Amino acid sequence: MAVLTKTSGTTQPVFALDVANGSIAGTANVAAQGPVQIAGPKLDFFSLTANAALTNAGNATGYLNNVLQSIQQLGTIAMYQAGAVAGVINLAIYPSGAYTTTTLVTAAQVANATGGLNIGIPTANVAATATFTNL
Repeated sequence: MAVLTKTSGTTQPVFALDVANGSIAGTANVAAQGPVQIAGPKLDFFSLTANAALTNAGNATGYLNNVLQSIQQLGTIAMYQAGAVAGVINLAIYPSGAYTTTTLVTAAQVANATGGLNIGIPTANVAATATFTNL
């Protein structure tokens, strides 16, 4: 009887991920691990909601630029999406743990004082989740 060697391995990790949860033992645990980001590091997701819709602002791109530059003082923005109508800015930030909702909104509020458009992001208008839409 012939024996075939599995060249691709089993369900054990193949990639070196920046998650300290060890190896996956057994198929029952595979579904409980959640999504895996193989293309890069673990990201934290946030959404910020401005006081005004960005479509009605005169210098919305300047304001958005100031917000993003202010946030990138402590972390790297892997991706972002600005929703013009609702004034929502969705962010994915690396490294994980660089920001909390409190420190993120503080960094975003610095943009109001750096010569950008003063739209404002209230402290209550930040969430530790983000929904990116397919356009």
